[in-house]
Parts: sequence; C-alpha cells; structure tokens
Amino acid sequence: MTPHPCLKHATLSLVMSALLASSVGAADAPQTTPVAGIEARWLTPPPRPNTTFAPDRVPSRQAVLPVLEYVAASQIADMSRRPIQLSTGSNLSEISSNWVAATFYVGAARLARISDNPDTLRFLTATAEHYHYAFRGARAERLMLNADELAIGDLYQELYARRGQPGVLMPLQQRLDYMVPHLNRPQETEALIWWWSDALFMAPPVLARQSALTGDPKYLKAMDKEWRRTAARLWVEQDRLFLRDERFKDENHLGTDGKPIYWARGNGWVMGGLVRVLEAMPAEFEGRAFYVDIFKKMASRLIELQQADGLWRSDLNDPKGYPEAETSGSAFFVYALAWGINHGLLDRATYQPAVTQGWAALNRHILPNGLIGAAQKTGDRPVPTKPTDVGPYATGAYLLAGIEVMDLNEPVQSLPEAPRPRDSDDAILATTPQPIAPVTVVGDAEKARREAEMKATRALAYDPATLKRPAPIEKLTPPADQTPRAVARFAPDRFDDLLWENDRVAHRIYGPALEVREAPSGSGIDVWAKRVRYPYMDRQLKFPNYHTDRGEGLDYYDVGRGRGAGGLGIWYENKLWTSRNFTTYRIDKTGGDEAKFSVDYRPWPVDVVRKVWETRTFSLPLGSNFTRMTSTLRSDTQEPLIVGIGINKRKSDGGSGVVTKDAKAGILSFWEPDVGDHGHIGITIAVDPAMVAGFAEDAENYLILVRVTPGTPFVYYMGSAWDGGLDFKSREAWDAFVKTQTFSFKPVP
Repeated sequence: MTPHPCLKHATLSLVMSALLASSVGAADAPQTTPVAGIEARWLTPPPRPNTTFAPDRVPSRQAVLPVLEYVAASQIADMSRRPIQLSTGSNLSEISSNWVAATFYVGAARLARISDNPDTLRFLTATAEHYHYAFRGARAERLMLNADELAIGDLYQELYARRGQPGVLMPLQQRLDYMVPHLNRPQETEALIWWWSDALFMAPPVLARQSALTGDPKYLKAMDKEWRRTAARLWVEQDRLFLRDERFKDENHLGTDGKPIYWARGNGWVMGGLVRVLEAMPAEFEGRAFYVDIFKKMASRLIELQQADGLWRSDLNDPKGYPEAETSGSAFFVYALAWGINHGLLDRATYQPAVTQGWAALNRHILPNGLIGAAQKTGDRPVPTKPTDVGPYATGAYLLAGIEVMDLNEPVQSLPEAPRPRDSDDAILATTPQPIAPVTVVGDAEKARREAEMKATRALAYDPATLKRPAPIEKLTPPADQTPRAVARFAPDRFDDLLWENDRVAHRIYGPALEVREAPSGSGIDVWAKRVRYPYMDRQLKFPNYHTDRGEGLDYYDVGRGRGAGGLGIWYENKLWTSRNFTTYRIDKTGGDEAKFSVDYRPWPVDVVRKVWETRTFSLPLGSNFTRMTSTLRSDTQEPLIVGIGINKRKSDGGSGVVTKDAKAGILSFWEPDVGDHGHIGITIAVDPAMVAGFAEDAENYLILVRVTPGTPFVYYMGSAWDGGLDFKSREAWDAFVKTQTFSFKPVP
C-alpha cells in the first residue's frame, strides 16, 4: 500500500478546518488549534473504500485490509485534531493514556503488523513517547493496581517486541512488579482487585504477555490467581456469561424484564481479554484448560444471542429492552469468535456464519467520517445508543475483528503466538518521530555546530547496546552429571510429548494429550536449539516459557501445522494428507550411546480414496546430528504411495532462507532465515536416491517426494544444526558436513 502523501501546499490550520467541515458523526467537534508533534498527513484519511460485505461468506484479505486502514486512519485523524489534555482520566476522544484510547491502540498496533502504511505505527510510537512509556495512577496505591491504567501497557509491549529497546519496557515492568505481590496475596479480604468484568481485558493480557516477553513466569502465575478470584464471583455457569460486577447480583440491578443484566460490552471485553491471554499463555501452562473452557462456553452462548441484524444488544439478556444496534460489544464478539476459529478452538461450520454476519453488520455502522458508530458511551451498564455515538475503544475492537476475519482465509494457527521478528533499524527510524531541533538552532553555522555536537554525543557516550548484553533472564543451573548421552523420554507432564536428544541436537514430537488441548498440533517434528553436550530439555521445560534462551538453548522453532523437520504425509492430487499426533509409543533405548523409540499413528484419510496408517522407529546415536527413521506405512489398498517428507517454510525480515534440492543425492536442505534474533537453524532430509519421485511445495512446506510400497519399511534421515550452538556457525559449514555423511537406507529389524 502506498503511504499517504504529505500535505505540501496548505497550512496545518487550513487543512484542519477543511477536515472539520467534512467530519460527520462525532458528537463534539474537535478544535482547530494545531497540536505540536501531530504530523500533517495523519489528518487526512485515505479515500473511503467499499465497506459493504456479504453476510454469508468470508471476504478476501484484499477487500478487508483497505477498510481497516481507512477506519484506523480516520480514528487517528479525529484524535490528532484534538488538543492533548494534561490530565487524561476521563478523556473520551483525545490521544490519551487511559483505557478509552488504549483499546484503540491494541487494535491499531496489530494492524500495523500487516499494513504497509507506516503512519499507524508512527502515530502509536509518538503517543508512547509522549507518555514516556509510563502510566497514570501514581497518586494512590489503589490506583496503581487499577486495571484501567494498565491497558496502555499492551502498546509498550508491542513496541518492545518489535524493537527490543529495554527502556520501552522498564516503566511497565516496575508497575507490574509492584502489582504481583498483591495479586499473589492470601485471601485476607473479600475485596477484589479486578472487581468488574471489563478489567479482564485491561490487565490480565498485559501480565500474561510480560511473562512471554521476559521469560519470567511470575506475571502469568499472579494473573492466574486474580483472574480465578474474579471469575468465582462474576461468572454465572448456567448462563455462560459474566456479570459486570457484584452489584448486578441483587434485585435492585435487574433488567427491565426482571432478569439479570448481562452487559454486552462487559462480556465482549472478557472474551477479548481471554483471547489475548491465550495468545501469550504457554500450551503446557497448568491452568490453561480453565480459560479455554470458559472461552468455549461463552462462545456457545453468544451465537445463541446474536440478533437478526448480525449484532448483539446492549443487554444480552433483554434485547427488546435495548433494541438499538450496539458495536462496542459486538465487535469484540466477532473478534473472539473469529479468533477461536483461526486457532482451532471453535468449529468453523458452527461459528463462521455468526462471524460473517457480524462483520457485515459492523461495517454498516461506519459513519461518513470513518469512525465506528452505534458505540455505547463509557459506563457500567446497558443504555440506549445512538447511531452517531462513537468511541476509540469501538474502533480498536473493530480492527481486531477485521484482522481475524481476514485470517479466516488462512490455515489454523498454533498457540501460543511465536515471538515476533525484530524490526530493522531502517524500519524503526521510519516509524519513530524525531524531536525537532531547538528554536535556537538558526543559520548554517549553528546547524553545523549542532550536528557536530550530536555526532560527539553518539561517539563519546558510553553505550550499553554495543556490549550486546542480553536482558536479565534466570539461567539454567548446569546439572551435577554433565556426561554426554542420548536420551528419549515420554513426557506426560508436557502433554505427552516425546523428547529425544544427544550431545548435538534435540527434538520432540507431540502426543495425544496435546492433540485434545491444542487443535493445530500434529505430526510435525520440532527442533530445539542446543549449545551443551549434556541433556537439557527436561530442565528447560520446567520454565513456563521455554522459548527463552537460558544459556543452554531454547525452543524457538514453530512447527504449527507444517511438517517441521522431517514429518511426512501422503502427496495426492497436489495436496499433502497428514496424520494427527502419535497415539502409542515404545522406548527401546535411552541414557547411553543411542536413543531409540517407536510410535504409531492412527489411520488418516487421503482424500476419499484410501486410508493410511504408520509405525515409525526413531534412532539417534551419540555424536550424530541425524535421526534415522524407519517408517512402515500401511493402507486399505495396495497401490503405491507417493510420500512427501517436509521441512517447514519460514520467512522473516531476514528473508526466506536458502533451499537446496539434490535428487541424485536424495537431499533436501533448508537454511532458515534469522528468526527473532535467535540465529539460524539448518535442516536436512536424506532419502534413498533410488526412491526419489521429485520435489514439491505447499503453503507450509518444502517437500521431497519418495515412492513407497504399503507394508514395506523405508528409511530416511533428518538432521539439524543451529548456528548459536557448538558445531556449525554458517550454512556453508553445515552443507559441507552433510556432504561428508554416509547414510544406510537398509531397514534393520
């Protein structure tokens, strides 16, 4: 997308006056006084795209993205035209650090991940800079625990995840460190910290994400304790919904029909908060099933309460009492339901019609000025809503919904979210507004003097960044026994993973417990980055975030629904048909010079023409980078099979990696791009050259194809290397090593 052109031939005040004259839908017209730091191009949204969507089908990404960019730019323009208030507690429309604006920042920050327009991220960065990455609420200890004040923390976390600048996260970490002991408190009082349902959108996702960013589980564990306390008081199991707060339990707070009030926005914000918590929560977190269960129960109730126009009413329990359209709750419902489909937690056939109907309805409420109308004003309960009522929080929810609607066109995504790759220096510079020179810098001589001063500052000042010191992360303590050995372990404590490693590599595959818990998991093979000679996977897994390098390595490889490093499937009609997780296992050797085990995969369909099932034996000797696999595929028909053995594709800011295909040698290799500043992983598949039928690709994998006879075992090898480890520092070194290897493809009984 082409960035919006700068306004070159009009003064800022004239531009603002023209924009204000055309603005429709805002109850209070913004002022025309220019605000220092507001960039002129933020004040003009792009032309209005087509905002009409069919309620009965999934729209294309190409149709949705321009609308999201238009709505986001319109909200930025509206906020930018208004003076920034010194005290931001009750601001409803301006740039602010309170929850009203922060909810917009959540949606806008996620749009900035996929948009080519740098203005959204530039606006968000300027906002974060203006508030010094800090928070309201310092006047009282109670206010320092207020979830509303923490909502903007998501913006700071997003900028940190993209840029890795430690100062961006410091104020947030200080505030969260103050909160954690209170969240962990013994239940000495009936009072709750998160006593109202909206709070579950504001604070818990920030705490969960802080654990993911820092590798410190204390934030997630503390969040879990208070979330459960809140749910115990506000969750109504038989109705599958949340009360706004405990006042709504008594008879003085019933609805017009005498039934309990279930506020749409309060429940929408619970759903939105659940989504964001689950994005950051490790799959093996002990209490994860609790959150998934509530999410699914709420989703099943919400599709029952959706109205004929595709939206939900302000009082979910009494749609006739508040018949007006309302978007600030509905947008969160569309967001959460679409997210549930995209991450395999909700059945597509059941929930997708509700999403597409809701999405079409939301777009009917985009006002002529580009803002989302029919948004209930701030409050704590249902009230009548006007078509022209707006709020930045409704826009933020709309953006989140639209991003998930776009993703309905994509494969199911795995959880938790993978770490984001860091922005390049050029991208950071392009999206970070720079302060203007002091007013005293006038004339060429003074400009030259100032430039020399700035160069001296950069050259002479001590700079910790040049030391490349990592963030303070608790390191693994080396074990007393550091003897190199090859080990295999079934891990029921890690949802039935099977782990194997030796002195050079570490891998795992996923078992039946994870298949039940995390729908996207499958039969791909995971690669762990390792830099020690002794076993380390078990100790690394004791941390909730084992994706953090604690000195001995980490798991940063994302298998998702792909083949990972050497998983297989049946290639038929230009599509790869794959099994789910293994069902049974047998460990034959562990703890010595070889790790050896076998697994079974239950039958899976190949289109409608046949079924296939597999037994596979894995063998990893000490001193080798290659796991030898013997696969026996059986089928309900005896026709030969074309088997695709795959390596996940990968893209990052570092490119798409390097693929090597050599049919004569039976080799498929992939040297991955740098992913999240962790370095590069190299993966090689070696097969019997006499069996090679060619190469192929699908959306997720590079594949080497082999001809296989059902019932006849065949052998192939999978090897891996990490340039942050001990043995290979470059692709060239790995490729040279692979060429020296001799592989035996004769099955061994």
